[in-house]
Amino acid sequence: MGTFVMLHGLTGTPDMIRPLAESMCPKGWDILLPEGPFKHPERGSAWWIRDAPPDTPLDGNSLTQVDESLASLVSQMPQGPLIVGGFSQGSALAQELLSTEFAAQIYGVIVIGGKSARPVELRLSLNGGVPKRMISMHGESDHIVPMWQADQTVEIFEEAGWDVTVLRHHKGHMVNLAQQQSLIDWVENTAKNVDNG
Repeated sequence: MGTFVMLHGLTGTPDMIRPLAESMCPKGWDILLPEGPFKHPERGSAWWIRDAPPDTPLDGNSLTQVDESLASLVSQMPQGPLIVGGFSQGSALAQELLSTEFAAQIYGVIVIGGKSARPVELRLSLNGGVPKRMISMHGESDHIVPMWQADQTVEIFEEAGWDVTVLRHHKGHMVNLAQQQSLIDWVENTAKNVDNG
């Protein structure tokens, strides 16, 4: 058994992502729902806060916040197998865990409405590692994180030899509940890989 880690998006909270996480968590696994260390002025928390358009590369200040968020996450990670993921910003931080000492424990990565915070560094982190499983869910009408950023992330994992599942829908920046069962099945199959590992 292992730990299923789900990270909320910008202005989110652990409680907001809990129902989705509980529906997806493999039987017998623990759930960990960390909170972004930065309080958002409007609501909830964030993994980084900035004024620039969401589809532009992160600036130095934002990347410093990503580093702080990653340090906060690392301090909460348990030993044992992990499946990590999240929505939007949360999914970017889940990918950042692949650059830490916990990379070898990660069997699956879930990216919902998300992108990579540092695409070049992610490529380097995955280079030479053992390929695992990744799933990407993204909406064609997403105006927060455009499709090209979702496709870029998929490409990075595919180039590293990962087993990648792509879910696309016509909606916007959201979890498409019509495809929720596909997420649940994917997580279950990823957990089986751990059990058979």
